[in-house]
Amino acid sequence: MKIAVPTRDWQTVAGHAGQARHWFVWDLAALAPGADLPAPRRVELAKDEVLHHFHDDRPHPLDGVELVIAASAGDGFVRHMKTRGADVVLTGEPDPHAALRRLAAGEALPDQRFDITTSLCKLRDLFSRH
Repeated sequence: MKIAVPTRDWQTVAGHAGQARHWFVWDLAALAPGADLPAPRRVELAKDEVLHHFHDDRPHPLDGVELVIAASAGDGFVRHMKTRGADVVLTGEPDPHAALRRLAAGEALPDQRFDITTSLCKLRDLFSRH
């Protein structure tokens, strides 16, 4: 399973996932039970690859991701990722590595924190193409 986490500074989980350019991607397909998590691959999207603007008309660097963990995301982003085969989980956990460790251990992630941009995204998503 491939899991992607948007990050704004390679240290914290980013909000507004649809606008994120920096992503950690973990490939857990070969992870043995009890083994340490592998190091993530860093993916930096070009401006035309940012998912909010991407038209799905060509391959994308996040192709194959099955789960996205983000601090916030609009309904349009969630729908867009669903059509790409990925579920979206929102969390208040600021550390991407801690979020993945908790998820891999079967622990619940902390609830998403209030983010005004999420409300703005929901308004914009009313008119979104996704």
